[in-house]
Amino acid sequence: MSADDAVPAELPLTGVRVLDFTRVLAGPLSTALLADLGAEVIKVEPPAGDDYREIGPMRDGESALFSVMNRNKQSIVLDLKSPAALQIVMDLAATCDVVVENFRPGVAERLGIGADALLAVNPKVVVVSISGFGQTGPLAARPAYDIVVQAMSGLMEATGDPDGPPTLVGEAVSDVVAGMFASWATLAALHQAQRTGRGQHVDVAMFDTTLSFLTTSTARYLFTGKPARRVGNRHPLSAPFGVYAAQHGHFAVAVLNNKLFETFTEAIGRPEFATDLRFATDTDRTQHEAVLREAIEAWAAAMDADEAVALMEAAGVPSAPIWNIEQALESPQAVSRGLLRDVYDDRLPGLRLPSQPVRFNGSAPNRVERAPRLGEHTDSVLAGLLGAGAARIAELRALGAFGTAHEEG
Repeated sequence: MSADDAVPAELPLTGVRVLDFTRVLAGPLSTALLADLGAEVIKVEPPAGDDYREIGPMRDGESALFSVMNRNKQSIVLDLKSPAALQIVMDLAATCDVVVENFRPGVAERLGIGADALLAVNPKVVVVSISGFGQTGPLAARPAYDIVVQAMSGLMEATGDPDGPPTLVGEAVSDVVAGMFASWATLAALHQAQRTGRGQHVDVAMFDTTLSFLTTSTARYLFTGKPARRVGNRHPLSAPFGVYAAQHGHFAVAVLNNKLFETFTEAIGRPEFATDLRFATDTDRTQHEAVLREAIEAWAAAMDADEAVALMEAAGVPSAPIWNIEQALESPQAVSRGLLRDVYDDRLPGLRLPSQPVRFNGSAPNRVERAPRLGEHTDSVLAGLLGAGAARIAELRALGAFGTAHEEG
């Protein structure tokens, strides 16, 4: 086959259709990751819209968080308390491969759109439920936000200065981790459904996924019986492996084996450390981290952080400057990797949006399109997937299927 005869590359999830009842962060992120790779995601919103539409920061009346978490999606409005809307959900679910929801456990069932009801109309569908503590267990009914799960998972207790209070991580990490695990779980269950012809209900909990994310804390506890402790800007199990002060600014250093430690000692002008029994092993070095920190910061006391990083890198020691998000996103590395993409949106001139970061050399580039207006695709989805004509859509509107709030067609 010649290059001219080659089949054009398509996105990995082309042909997968997702009915998305999620709102706020974890659920919408999970479906955005699927949409980046070509899945058709139909976002079902209540008449008032996803809460994130009103959460700042705002620009020209549009929410940054909603725009990022709902890229590439279509929006339809349904009032799930309406019997007509419930029938629409069932008709749409019959055409979909995946349904994702993040209601509190029990709510989907009370609305009549729980996993059993959906699987009854489409035995091949994968139903993914994302919640704070899962569908079972003594805390299942407890509401959860990112800060709640950070607090209860051990993450907050392990973060911060040794003499300071437990510290919130500077990102909604529990929401993000749950969204990523949910996306991964969706694809695993979808693969099984396509292989066996049977769908299933997938239960994703923010608490569970955050605990699974805490790999070093878990490993330490399982082998020592001790919980992770706050150690500030350093690795809890290795040294020198942390953030250190220069005359101007801070920089990071990562030394994880004996050979690299010997190289490091030469770089900071302390070659005698290489044969010092206090630093013979990684465990020994961790016990004497304060001595190493003092030596590193004495070495860097007359230079700025960038100079320290340059000298470390020249010696072959992993090191890094401390960047803020602007420096990271606008760095030549991020630009060359295309981590932000220009997106046309007449509401937001100059809009850029992120996309899933993994590269597939046998697939088309990620799709990156703007987030939808509230209810923008209600009519087109009902017409295209359910064959509803203008008269039927008008009838559904009169029956209250779309609620009473304004929606854009």
